[in-house]
Amino acid sequence: MSIRHEASIREVSRDYYQKLGAHIALLRKTCGITQAELARAIGVSQQAIFAYELGERRVSVLVLTRISRFFSIPVQELLAMAQPVREIKSKVSPGALHRAAQLQTLSKTEQRFVGRIIDTLEAAANRR
Repeated sequence: MSIRHEASIREVSRDYYQKLGAHIALLRKTCGITQAELARAIGVSQQAIFAYELGERRVSVLVLTRISRFFSIPVQELLAMAQPVREIKSKVSPGALHRAAQLQTLSKTEQRFVGRIIDTLEAAANRR
């Protein structure tokens, strides 16, 4: 494979992941959630979501599956970036958004503590 051909593949790949990242960002913003909230929901770091949305990091199939499940859309629709994004109803109630705003006023240590409480409650709910 020639150097020119390899560079072309890298450019196409970079463009693809930038478009995919922009699509993920649009979905996230449409639902009114932060990068940190999406990250927590799918089990990655906020920095990973930031890198995905900029197209600086490739999105694995596992992460794509988690993102599509979170937004309740098929992976194919997530990957069909040329199509307009359909209206997505927010899974977060106004009360939960208010709580999230309150959470931001807490220290990082307090935020982690609240996060652990939520994780424990979620794990208990999943066992039922």
